[in-house]
Amino acid sequence: MNKTILITGSTDGIGKLTAIQFAKDGHTIYIHGRNKEKLQRTTLEIKEVSGNKNIGGFTSDFSNLDDVKHMAKHINNEIPKLDILINNAGIFKTTATSNFKNFDIRLVVNYFAPYLLTNTILPIIKKSEAPRIINLSSAAQSHVTDEALAGMDIQNSSEAYSQSKLALTMWSFYFAKTNSKIMTIAVNPGSLLNTKMANEAYGQHWSSATKGSDIIYDLAVSEEYKNSTGKYFDNDKGNPKGFFAPAHPDAYDENLILALITKTEDIINN
Repeated sequence: MNKTILITGSTDGIGKLTAIQFAKDGHTIYIHGRNKEKLQRTTLEIKEVSGNKNIGGFTSDFSNLDDVKHMAKHINNEIPKLDILINNAGIFKTTATSNFKNFDIRLVVNYFAPYLLTNTILPIIKKSEAPRIINLSSAAQSHVTDEALAGMDIQNSSEAYSQSKLALTMWSFYFAKTNSKIMTIAVNPGSLLNTKMANEAYGQHWSSATKGSDIIYDLAVSEEYKNSTGKYFDNDKGNPKGFFAPAHPDAYDENLILALITKTEDIINN
């Protein structure tokens, strides 16, 4: 059955590999990137390697939430129904900064942007008979501080990244509870995969990028996971793939989650 799938951050890395896998199955794929020319090249490449012409794309800089809103508007106008959303876009080591209220760029790209995008295009996701959302988390998760949510400087890039990924996981659990008809999973696709982000950050990798793209693919379409909403999949736990495991303890603290969501709404909407 043909599904309509949107994958953010999919002009390279595991996002691109996942898009190619879905395209080869004949699904309608929409990719996303921040560079228009690279997006166009990647779209053509996926069409060529998959033989699937139903490949489209959207351009947006996720460090700019006005840009995210603009992209979401285009998505709502162009896509009548979305079956699968994969919030894959992420950033770790970078010299770039965010122009959004002085917030750390990792918090903006890795958490605020997917939060805003998902909630804005929710109407077309709800039109699917069996929608799924896969949120790309990480093994790196640390307590989201009040200072971070106040737009103050975070100690270093690793800490900022870890806080952004825990925030995403906490919201993923919250979203699953408040949208029970949408199968929502947070996943650590694997640590130090052979991707641009990992190699730039650490100069090495432990596993192939396909370890990550394979599990994203499975979580998004396999019947095995159709009743697994509100869970965290840790792909570091097994070989060749992992299993559902506990996330950071904060992800199960209802008071912390509610405080996070309340602050997030205030930050994004005011």
